[in-house]
Amino acid sequence: MGSPVKTLSLAFSPDSDDIFMFLPLLRGDIDTEGLAFHHERADTETLNGLAAKGEVDVIALSIATYAKLTESYVLMGSGASVGRGYGPVVVSEKGGTLADYKGKRIGIPGHGTTATMVLRLLLPEFEPVVIPIAPYSLTFEALRRGEVDAALLIHEGRLTYESEGFSLISDVGVGFAELTGGLPIALGGNAIRKGLGEETVTKVARLCKKSIAWALEHREEMMDALLAHETRGDVKIDRTLLDRYLAMYANADTLHLPDDARRGVGELFRRAHAAGLLAKEPRVEIVDG
Repeated sequence: MGSPVKTLSLAFSPDSDDIFMFLPLLRGDIDTEGLAFHHERADTETLNGLAAKGEVDVIALSIATYAKLTESYVLMGSGASVGRGYGPVVVSEKGGTLADYKGKRIGIPGHGTTATMVLRLLLPEFEPVVIPIAPYSLTFEALRRGEVDAALLIHEGRLTYESEGFSLISDVGVGFAELTGGLPIALGGNAIRKGLGEETVTKVARLCKKSIAWALEHREEMMDALLAHETRGDVKIDRTLLDRYLAMYANADTLHLPDDARRGVGELFRRAHAAGLLAKEPRVEIVDG
């Protein structure tokens, strides 16, 4: 008889890049080496909350949230959503510059998101208003009703705001690059609970990297699967938009977090600590698998 299968908990968002990464792992496209995964899907801020409780073994979370959880989780060297001169966007009906919104009400997707942390570095004075990420329409409705003066958009929302009739105020990925001399920004990543032990942590990191590699090698097939099983009725995504989104956030940087993006993580934490957004500057620990 073979060794018993060990089941781990896995949590990630319904967004296209997350499903792209994990679907090969979950449907058996790669050898899982005696591991099985029981998964759940939730919006980014809910995932950040689950990570804070430390109850999920493998989780996709905001890099900004990982900064506070380095004692219990280790970051994978694969699975990051990296923006190179682009990232989440601040939009409004009126347009203008980011400075015009000093002290104004800005809708944010959650206090634990990396987008919010970077926006606080770029615009220290604004009134944050948390608007749930799902459904996406909530943010656009809040803007139209005047409940917020502007809104910070992440995930696919940053590609659909123009079709919804809104104007770009600022791309926080551009702002981060300008702050840091051109460093890319890692917005989200995959983390593994340290309590699983070094052997399992290394194995999980290896499996997740293999899953991403399989997805990248079978990109067209994966796009077919994502479009066929899209569950978010409010996300207006077609093949062209999906292709654009995956090119941004599921690419070579996702397979292996490069040195400049790793420096970007450290620089984000350094600046956040200096600005009083983090109680201490965390030590970044990455397992490459």
